Amino acid sequence: MRPVVFATAAVALFAVAAAPASARAFDPSALSGVGDSEQVIVVTASSWGTSHASVRAYERAGDGTWSPVVTATPARIGYSGMTPGKSRRQGTGKTPVGTFGIVTTFGRLAKPKTEMPYVRFDRNDAWTYNPKSPSTYNVFQTASRSWRSFDGYVERLWRFGEQYNYVAVLDYNLPTGPITASADGIRRSSDPADTSMGGGIFLHVTNGTATAGCIAIPQATMGHIMRWLDPSKHPVIAILPPS
Repeated sequence: MRPVVFATAAVALFAVAAAPASARAFDPSALSGVGDSEQVIVVTASSWGTSHASVRAYERAGDGTWSPVVTATPARIGYSGMTPGKSRRQGTGKTPVGTFGIVTTFGRLAKPKTEMPYVRFDRNDAWTYNPKSPSTYNVFQTASRSWRSFDGYVERLWRFGEQYNYVAVLDYNLPTGPITASADGIRRSSDPADTSMGGGIFLHVTNGTATAGCIAIPQATMGHIMRWLDPSKHPVIAILPPS
């Protein structure tokens, strides 16, 4: 079995600090919940119900000022739009609003030049989110098995093709306890995620259509972001409400 280096980070709920309307739209200096992050990806949409959004990225310099790394880029989000992170439910097709750590990465392609932990998945690998199996909920799996008993509550990663060429995992509803592999090869958490809130919320490559809750952007932009991300700079993604 290949080693898996996934880890979790704290989730900070989104809130807007007092700032002019123009700054409030995109500038990370206007956001609370960013904390000590020096890399922030900002996702904005025109309404709660749209599946279209824009993605921007910023880096903080030593003097505290923010500089753009990625300018406004078209993105697709959940087919039902957005909802506050704590209100999101599995199967609703909504993207959670909030500020979430970017904790690890994986992909179909060879590891790019990134400082982030990265797993190149193979045809066996999957992401499980079966509510009837809490210990495996929202967990990356490497066991070679069919997963038929999960009744569709599983993503066989290879089948997503180019969409999963590069993937950044958001710390939305990830399990907080240690994850270990059992004798059957299945990875389980001792402190499971909330099985009502859904899982597998990623930033990944777009195929041009709405997602089930992820944020999807063009391949070139995703590749640039993968090379830019640095865990020592505590990267986060701020998914903003439309107002």
